[in-house]
Amino acid sequence: MFSAWNRWDRPPEEGAAAELQGFAVDKTFLSSLKGILLETELALTFIIFICFTASISAYMAAALLEFFITLAFLFLYATQYYQRFDRLNWPCLDFLRCVSAIIIFLVVSFAAVTSREGAAIAAFVFGVILVSVFAYDAFKIYRTEMAPQATQGDQQ
Repeated sequence: MFSAWNRWDRPPEEGAAAELQGFAVDKTFLSSLKGILLETELALTFIIFICFTASISAYMAAALLEFFITLAFLFLYATQYYQRFDRLNWPCLDFLRCVSAIIIFLVVSFAAVTSREGAAIAAFVFGVILVSVFAYDAFKIYRTEMAPQATQGDQQ
């Protein structure tokens, strides 16, 4: 009637053991174009956060917020954990993340450059570079995931 194993304490079967790897990082994703873009965005966002912390601390919250959002997306994509949330439209969320980051960093970078401090000017330069990286990421997401694909029947 009572078994020695609780249903939570049972060892996983071999088929389920491959599925339950926890948070195993997919190294092929990290070396793919999307992984490199997310890593670049993460590094540049952290550099801008440091520059804003050194010069104008009022703008560092925007950089810190985008850093954590980008880190969350990198974690979810690298561990393939996003596949468990199948009801979310991940390409659309990623596209909106890029568009919101473009708007935030354009506004914050141009506002910071008015202070004429060295670290603020560096944050502006890195912000413009980061905006171009986010724009390229948004373009790639739109082209590969969201744009209507032309099929053989559509071409006449």
